[in-house]
Amino acid sequence: MPLRGVGHSKLVGDEAPFFDSLAELDAWFTQPHSKLAGVFRYQPRPPVKGQSDNRGKLLVRYATIIKLVTRRIGGYTESPSGTCYTFNFWSLCDTFVYFSHHRITVPPSGWINAAHKQGVKMLGVLILEHSESDTDGLKLLLGNVPSLSTGSDAASGSIRLSAHYASCLAELAFQRGFDGYLLNFESSLPGGAEQARALTAWITLLRAELRSKVGTHADVVWYDSVIINGELRYQNRLNHRNLPFFLASDALFTNYFWPPNYPALGAGYFLSIDPVLLGNSPITRNVQTRVKTLQSVLTGVDVWGRSQYGGGGFNSYRAITHIDPQSLGLSVALFGPAWTWESEQDKPGWNWEQWWDYERKLWIGPSNPGETVPVPDPPKRSDNPPYNEGAFKPLSAFFVNTPSPDPAKSPFYTCFSPGIGWSWFVDGVNVLQTEKGWTDIDKQCSIGNLAWPTPTLQWEGDGRNEDLPTALTAFDMTDGWNGGNTLKVSVACGGSDAEDAFFRCIWLPVQSLTISAGRSYETCIAYKPGSDETVDLDLAVMVKPLSLGEEGETKLEVGQAILTDLLHGWSKQELTFTSTSTSGPISIAVGLVVGFVAKDPSLPCNFALSLGKLAVYPSPPTPPISVGSPHVFWACFTPDSATDSLANLVGVLTWDTALSLPPMPPIDPYKNHPEDPRPAWVLDDALPQSVSFLYFNVYVTTYASEIDTSDLLPTTFIGTTGLDGRANRFYVEPQCLPQGLERKRCLRFYVQGVTNLGEVLPWERCAFVDYIIKP
Repeated sequence: MPLRGVGHSKLVGDEAPFFDSLAELDAWFTQPHSKLAGVFRYQPRPPVKGQSDNRGKLLVRYATIIKLVTRRIGGYTESPSGTCYTFNFWSLCDTFVYFSHHRITVPPSGWINAAHKQGVKMLGVLILEHSESDTDGLKLLLGNVPSLSTGSDAASGSIRLSAHYASCLAELAFQRGFDGYLLNFESSLPGGAEQARALTAWITLLRAELRSKVGTHADVVWYDSVIINGELRYQNRLNHRNLPFFLASDALFTNYFWPPNYPALGAGYFLSIDPVLLGNSPITRNVQTRVKTLQSVLTGVDVWGRSQYGGGGFNSYRAITHIDPQSLGLSVALFGPAWTWESEQDKPGWNWEQWWDYERKLWIGPSNPGETVPVPDPPKRSDNPPYNEGAFKPLSAFFVNTPSPDPAKSPFYTCFSPGIGWSWFVDGVNVLQTEKGWTDIDKQCSIGNLAWPTPTLQWEGDGRNEDLPTALTAFDMTDGWNGGNTLKVSVACGGSDAEDAFFRCIWLPVQSLTISAGRSYETCIAYKPGSDETVDLDLAVMVKPLSLGEEGETKLEVGQAILTDLLHGWSKQELTFTSTSTSGPISIAVGLVVGFVAKDPSLPCNFALSLGKLAVYPSPPTPPISVGSPHVFWACFTPDSATDSLANLVGVLTWDTALSLPPMPPIDPYKNHPEDPRPAWVLDDALPQSVSFLYFNVYVTTYASEIDTSDLLPTTFIGTTGLDGRANRFYVEPQCLPQGLERKRCLRFYVQGVTNLGEVLPWERCAFVDYIIKP
């Protein structure tokens, strides 16, 4: 990043964002590589009771231009030193493809983290495009052979298959932390049907390697392009000509040039396929064979509208209406969601706030319930019947709003960041202010899936029949607890003449989650109330079931909220809650009960809340156990080369973390009987999570003499980890350091951990390292 900022990192060889040939991939594997420790593991979302398993799902294919810019991963929308396109509707999405026109595209670690935090799979891309001289299509099947002429069986004429590249691609996905590949083969196969058959066999090898190395959740998706005779012929639906590729893969991603009757036609064809071929048989059902359903057919929709029925853009709902994911059960593969940014970014006065309003309308509709979204007239086509899809529908109208993974398996944390900002806050303190802003997808969190476009408020308690207040949500980039912003909720309430109107109370849901039966959890929320002198607020964090049990019982026990006042006007509340369900997971909403007292309740009043953090995590078991405290254990700075000035300093800052157990009481092994079944101490099963960190803040200061450090200057924030997928490393170069270091000789770096629950470590549990330039 050219200026001090979030996510500063160096791009080095072991983090190559793409490969332009299989030879480049082979060359990369000649060097040792380790798994990226800063990438979150994928955790599947738990099933939501009452939601149909037959509804179609959503795959989003995001295309970018990846290029190397001063040691960084960047692109037309991904400069870390500016505000750029970000994707923020993960709760509607099941799979995300990070696409580019390189032979092999590796999703950046920040995008993988953003997806995995919310239970979404992230796929890379293997692409073969129009090139008659390219031999990689055949080499993929034969392996890293010295000569392609050695690849056929002279007796039978068939192509011999090697698992070499299937193994390499699976190992690449494992090391970099993503979940499989989209196979985008838009080039005819010179070997015809024989090569097409061999390719489907190779796909099964790739699937097996991915399941072995990445996990049984790994996916291989085939793009509708090549057909059974090896020709490039887009079919735009599932049929006999692409069926073998579908059967060899986990899903078929169709092209988008289809007329409105094609989705139903493809669904009908799917229902005619022998269930044994689809894996729906005790004989074929195993670890390597995932049962295919209509959800496995992903029908392409291009937001850009290129030969797309309806014309794309805000008319995309017309095409999705015919795919009918709710009733028919087909899934949707959405091309080009960044259309909202790219189609508008060059217009005068365009800024991030305008884009967010545009983006939000496409995905979840307008902020005000009465507002309509105008759509342009769809293109007129003589071969299509008249359009009859009705008024505009946002994309969210077609898909399930799915909670994040169970916090018992992956603690839930959000600071409501969309992945961009102009400032950076640490425990409510603004440590960075930029002019152009920053983008760091690694810092992206849930934006509160029950809060957009407007929270569904309810009166708390029974008996109040007045109109509910109205609420609007927005990102406030001028304030934050940890991160770059808050989620600001503005509430407007009408006047009331009721006798009890002096104190009214509403329920404000923020985030949905699914929790395990019989488990206890804790939640913590940080907030800052904001209201004028005419309104006093009384807030309480609360957890409620999203649906009642069979006999109306809540199946949820909720404890008493504990309030703690924080600095800079912030407060936090914590409470414990337990699922008493015995019939499986239950869905909950976490939010705030807001009581407000107006000086004159007969007059309308307004108030606002700023939400800075929400975390949900499993409670430690009882009886009391030894719970560890995370530390940044040590730090080290290694310069790239000698320098005579801190102003020219380049190097790598590394560190390690450790776990500190509480002090041990005196132990007398002879005090109790040898057959006493009670252990001398009990450790928490979640102990490994106690040393898990979201990211690390890095600061620097200077002092005059290596003999005397008493004149240490105030620390300056210089960035966070995240862009390169390395958990314990930060690359230092002059652009990230403060000005005025030309005559300084002594530098001190501080590394401050932020845990997976969003807690900033106190300085006594952080580390620093000094670096001194010798004259």
